[in-house]
Order: sequence, then structure tokens, then C-alpha cells
Amino acid sequence: MATSSVPANQPAYTDTVVRWFAVAAVLYGIVGMLVGVIVASQLAWPELNLGIPFLSYGRLRPLHTNAVIFAFGGCVLFATSYHVVQRTCQTRLFMPGLALFTFLGWNLVILLAVVTLPLGLTSGKEYAELEWPIDLLIAVVWVAYAVVFFGTIGIRKVKHIYVANWFFGAFIIAVALLHIVNSAAIPVSLTKSYSAYAGVQDAMVQWWYGHNAVGFFLTAGFLGIMYYYIPKQAERPVYSYRLSIVHFWALIFTYMWAGPHHLHYTALPDWAQSIGMLFSLVLLAPSWGGMINGIMTLSGAWHKLRDDPILKFLIVSLSFYGMSTFEGPMMSIKTVNALSHYTDWTVGHVHSGALGWVGLVSIGALYFLIPRMLSRKTMYFSRAIELHFWVATIGIVLYIAAMWIAGVMQGLMWRAVNPDGTLVYSFVESVKATYPFYVIRVLGGLLYLGGMLIMGWNTVMTIRAGKVQPALIPAVAAHA
Repeated sequence: MATSSVPANQPAYTDTVVRWFAVAAVLYGIVGMLVGVIVASQLAWPELNLGIPFLSYGRLRPLHTNAVIFAFGGCVLFATSYHVVQRTCQTRLFMPGLALFTFLGWNLVILLAVVTLPLGLTSGKEYAELEWPIDLLIAVVWVAYAVVFFGTIGIRKVKHIYVANWFFGAFIIAVALLHIVNSAAIPVSLTKSYSAYAGVQDAMVQWWYGHNAVGFFLTAGFLGIMYYYIPKQAERPVYSYRLSIVHFWALIFTYMWAGPHHLHYTALPDWAQSIGMLFSLVLLAPSWGGMINGIMTLSGAWHKLRDDPILKFLIVSLSFYGMSTFEGPMMSIKTVNALSHYTDWTVGHVHSGALGWVGLVSIGALYFLIPRMLSRKTMYFSRAIELHFWVATIGIVLYIAAMWIAGVMQGLMWRAVNPDGTLVYSFVESVKATYPFYVIRVLGGLLYLGGMLIMGWNTVMTIRAGKVQPALIPAVAAHA
């Protein structure tokens, strides 16, 4: 609808905070990938830490994971969820001032992480390294996020709640629950605390959190992105709306139970390990149901993949999602886990999901979102999107193939024994054999970082060429 035909008093969407989160996501993507390349390089050439404690692998590795998951991924989720919930509910954000607080609060969390993690101020919990004052700030910001999101759904102008909002809503609720329970701690100073749990209970709570950080932060939230942006970019309806609802409930129920598969062959009771394995195997069905639903949305529009690089990002991300969600259940089988655990196979699996699924679907959504937030139909240089796609995809393939080969090799070398029961290989021999694959990983990471730098340049040029105009809410709400 042309703006000239719209009444002057017609309300507009609250897009300022969407723009800020989207641009921040691009910046944090570059920073997070850069730190990833640095730590990957340190594994190949350890002297690159320069003997400086806060540049050591142990300090930078949690900075990398927090930067890519919570800074980059978090800003993508804030931007897209705020954008999607307004368009699908045909209304402005509930409490725009609180939405602005979530932007400032989340970026303060990121700044505090950048300061504390290199200094070694950490709880030591995977994906939950930040100390208790920052944990409290995260909880406050997250509650504000929930108020804005669910408040917007509460004032919606259409009866129907689109399925993307189901996934965003579940991700917000589950992450709040996971964060609050796992971060329960006893402070002993402003910068140090001890977990409220002990021993195997602490491990169980940690991996209930750790795997569901993957299941809800890095899966449910990004499936919300998939269910909105693929139909929009393809200009096709979701392949099966019924399947999307089955996908939602099956995924939400099953994911919560999969955490114990991180603790095979540990002090965790065997029955708990088996439950984790069982639910991980069941998880394959809803995961592949969602992947099929997303890819089949292109039915009748496959030709668009030839010429549309944004669709390439979105659809190939689903291919990596399908591959990762087959590999994960397979690795949860105890006999397979006996080979894979503690090896770089796990690192390859994580990055197949992180770079392939989360990274590509995020980039595709941002390429859709950023120009529209600046009154443009496309990015400043559309052909650069195509270049970014191929550079990133080649980087991912190099990275995960190197880690798969290295991981299987490590597992086989560690378990090889002579007839007298002694080990065939020393540990250092496995490290030496892994070295070439670590170099290939650095090359893959450099390519992926190069793609993010292309995106950063394209984003800056798009901002310079674009203009901020209010996006008006249609006068008549669309029928559900």
C-alpha cells in the first residue's frame, strides 16, 4: 500500500529497536567469528597466545562461544522476534520503552562478558560462564523481553497466533527457566560464586541447561525465524501448517529430556544416561519434520533458488539443520559415543549446527530484514550476497569435514591397544596426527569470517544508501 493513500494518523510499527538489534548482530557476528579464528589458530600454533594470560585459549574460547551464541545469535533473535511478532499480530510492540531497555540491557551484558571472560572471572559452566551479578542482569532483561513479546501477542489485532510466534514464545519461556535454575549460585564476592548444586547433580543440571541452550536458544528460536522468513522470501505459504504444529509440540516435549547424553560413561546413573539417549533418538522425527516442512515450502518455486541468494542461505541452512539433527541422535547412542566423546567429532557436529544451521538462517533473515528496515527492497550490493553464500558454505564444509576426520581418527587412536593391553599410540601422537586438520579448520574459519566481513561492508553501504521511514500498520488486519 502506497504511503500517500494511508491516513496521516495511521499507526506505525516499532522498528527502531529492530534496526538496532539487526545492525548489532552483524557487528557481533564479525567479532565472534574473529575470536573463533584466533582460538582455532591457537590450537594449531599455541605460541599465538603471545604468553599473555587474557589471550590464552582458556580465556578466549568462552568469549568466542558467548559472542557467537548470545551476542550474535541473541541479537538476531531479538531483532527477528520483534519484527515478526508485530507483522503477524498487526500491531506495535507492547511497551516500546521496555523494548529499548532490552537492547541496552542485552548490550550491557555483552560488554560485561567481553571484560570479565578474558580476565578469567568465570563460573566455569559451559555456555553459562558469566558470574552471578551478570546472571541477575540477564534474568531482568529476559523478563522484560518476555513482557514485550507476550504483551504484543496479547494486544494483537488478529485472532490467529502464527506458528513462528509459538516457537519464539517457547524459546523465551524455556531459556528463562533454564538460565534461572542452572545459574543458581552462592556468591562469595562480587566476582566469585559457587554453584548451588554439587557433584553429579551439578553436572546433570548443567547439561540439562547446556543441551537445551542448543534446543531452545539455538533451535526453537531460529525455527521461529525459519517459519516466517522462508515463506516471505519464497512468496509461498508454509508447506503444511498442520505439520508445523505437530513439529512444535513434539520438539518442545522431546528436547527437554535429551541433556543426559552429554554424560555417557560418567557417574550419572545409567538409567538417566539411557533416557537421554532414548529421547535424543526420538528427537530425530520432529527435527526432520520441521526441516521437510521448511524445504517443501519451496514446492512450485524451486526455480527461485537459482537467482535468489537469500533463499540459498535459508534453504541450505535447513539442509545443515537436517544433517546436524541426524548426527546428534546418532552420536547419543552409547556405543557411538564411546568413539566420539572428547574428540573433535563433537566440535565438528556443534559447528555443523552453529555455522550451517544457525549462522546461515540468521544471515538470510538479516539480508531480508536490514534493507526493509531502511525502506529498500534489497541490500546495497545484491551480488555480494551471492559471494557471501559461496564463501561461507565452502568455509563450513572445510571446517566440519576436517573436524569429522580428525575426531574419528582421534577416537580410533585412543582406543587402539596392543595384544598385551598397552596403548598403541601415546596421546601426543594423536595430537600430532590432528595438526593438519587444525590448519584446515583455520582456513574454513577464515572463509566464514570473510563472508561476515562482506556482510558488514554491504550493511554499512545499505545504511548509507537507505532512509528510515515508519512502516505503517495496515488499516484492516489480515484474516487469519
